[in-house]
Amino acid sequence: MLTTEENEFLCRVGQGTPMGNFVRRFWTPILLASELPEPDCAPMRSRIFGEDLVAFRNSDGVIGLVDQFCPHRRASLFFGRNEERGLRCVYHGWKFDVEGQCVDMPSEPADSNFKDKMQITAYPTREAGGMVWAYLGPKELMPPMPGLEYTELPDSQVYPTKIRYESNFVQVIEGEIDTVHVAFLHSRLADLENSATATTLAGRYTARDRAARFHIQDTDGGILIGAERHAEEDSYYWRISRWLFPFFTMIPREPMGPVSGGALVPIDDENCWFFRIKWNPYKALTPAERAVNDFSSNILPDGSWLNQANKSNDYLIDREAQRTNNYTGIPDGRAQDAAMTDGMGANVDRNHEHLGSTDQAIIRMRRRLIQAARELEEGVEPYAANHPECYKVRSGGALLPRDVFFTDDPAVWDDITVK
Repeated sequence: MLTTEENEFLCRVGQGTPMGNFVRRFWTPILLASELPEPDCAPMRSRIFGEDLVAFRNSDGVIGLVDQFCPHRRASLFFGRNEERGLRCVYHGWKFDVEGQCVDMPSEPADSNFKDKMQITAYPTREAGGMVWAYLGPKELMPPMPGLEYTELPDSQVYPTKIRYESNFVQVIEGEIDTVHVAFLHSRLADLENSATATTLAGRYTARDRAARFHIQDTDGGILIGAERHAEEDSYYWRISRWLFPFFTMIPREPMGPVSGGALVPIDDENCWFFRIKWNPYKALTPAERAVNDFSSNILPDGSWLNQANKSNDYLIDREAQRTNNYTGIPDGRAQDAAMTDGMGANVDRNHEHLGSTDQAIIRMRRRLIQAARELEEGVEPYAANHPECYKVRSGGALLPRDVFFTDDPAVWDDITVK
């Protein structure tokens, strides 16, 4: 449980707020690279941390991220012409480069130097892991990119996708690091019956023990979460996940298998982007592995990036399916998560919750995020932002003898650590 004041501190990300200042100290995914597919393609709106911006790929292939509104009469640059190494406002022809400098002002006299005095907000960008990243903090404090494994692998081994949630980013993080809900929210009624013939550790053991014991360890980058379940008489099944500052997650996986990570990026105080990144550290992803990670077939075609099953249609809940097939009657996992996360309200009042033993990871994540933002208020820069090695980690899963703790097993440690 948080006080109302702590809840506001945790979730408000607008300019000048403590948490807003904190998240701006980190490189942030803002778009899929495929949304800006070629030089001089159409610009894209990008609302991040409550700021309305526009992204464009110039004639040289360089990506700019600038204030969405032209400083002349505040017309939207989303409608602009992306041409000749700059974005030109179609209202009066003012043109801006990727640094935000006005480079042409055809509506002014030819001998005027007015354009030289006109600069709009512009943020540094990078491309990595199939995404466009931006840094929205003080330029003199710009950190290195985080050392996330998927930012350094070839395209054949990485597949990102995205969807929008109608809730605060912290609520979505909480769902990502809550591994207990998988045995309920995402289950089918026959899971326990089918567990005997399941071919994965998750399929075999998750339904058998729905009250996992949690073991949480602080790391320089965030927290490491081990959820221990009874497996065989002499073994435990471990589901291993991570939260990394400020909004990165990695959910449990099969040993030595592909990894699924998330970036839960605040759009504003009441909406967030969910970037899901699937990667294989060892080899190219298969078409099936990519398909599992692809949200596109379920997204509305109206540019909202919402799931077709969303709040407006009660997530297409089917009560007959709920009685006879799956636990929720909601058609897909992402919609099931959103029904819980968004269904709480865009910014849930955590003063009314009652947390149990399986909520330890959520409690620890909140404490660390609040503490780090408070330290920044006192002048202490976030350690993880400036130490990319903190992100050279993975999630995992393992079946281990009952007397072996998951971090003590060399094979498990190698699998959840990037060399």
